[in-house]
Amino acid sequence: MNVFKLTWTGPRELLEAAGDALSETLWPPAGAVSLTKDDATREDSESAWRLDAYFEDQPDVNAITAAIGGDGIGEPAIEELPDIDWVAHSLQGLGVVRCGRFVLYGVHDADKLPGDEGDIPIRIDANQAFGTGHHPTTAGCLTLLDRFAGWAPKSVLDLGCGSAVLAIAAAKLWGRDILASDIDEKSVEIALENAALNDVDGKVKILAAAGFAHADIAAAAPFDFIFANILAGPLAELAPDMAAHVAKNGRIMLAGLMSEQEENVTAAYEKAGFRLINRLDQPTWPVLLFVKT
Repeated sequence: MNVFKLTWTGPRELLEAAGDALSETLWPPAGAVSLTKDDATREDSESAWRLDAYFEDQPDVNAITAAIGGDGIGEPAIEELPDIDWVAHSLQGLGVVRCGRFVLYGVHDADKLPGDEGDIPIRIDANQAFGTGHHPTTAGCLTLLDRFAGWAPKSVLDLGCGSAVLAIAAAKLWGRDILASDIDEKSVEIALENAALNDVDGKVKILAAAGFAHADIAAAAPFDFIFANILAGPLAELAPDMAAHVAKNGRIMLAGLMSEQEENVTAAYEKAGFRLINRLDQPTWPVLLFVKT
């Protein structure tokens, strides 16, 4: 199957905003988006960034430019790519990501790990499940999780786990058995592979489930800690179910919402009996921490 790649170059700040719009505002969204340094040797290195977006169908460049407010970055170059694993291709070479003590890397960057004492390495290779650590939602969750090193909850759920990076991080940080779930069968398959790659397949149990609709989730509840890095709409809808499955004084970490959606999500969780106790600020993708009161 042929796919199409659109490429923009310019300042990082503008391209980051464009990348967010390609994933969240544009419909249908880009299949994959990557932002990389184009040429660090250029004198205007702050402008030497490249945004690549991949589409399964011929993209409407005019509609895309309107969706991302593309006046500041100009028209993209377009290229037709035949028969490649385009999701993996877009994620290759993204580099090592540090989020507190967590260090995320792909197999191609294994020789670049800093090796600092106390680091928790997590290998997540390019694939079709969300969560390499490069997106601000995943990085934000890991950064906030790092602050909980001294507290080991007894029961943990990673709801909508994607690549299972958060479940893997929690298993390594706390040495606890972690339950994870995702509605997508392919994501579950990839998550299982990632748990094995990181030697925590004996600690991370991964299920195919929609929300809390699984007997194993019901049996493990109430949870002391739940991650949910999904989208604002499902997050708000899940607030009553979240309250029903969280222990008193239990914590939930929510991500995947955009800053303009934060008020509605917060209101849904306050109505369900939660109180906001921490917030990791990010211009577009905040991470929220609630406690069940």
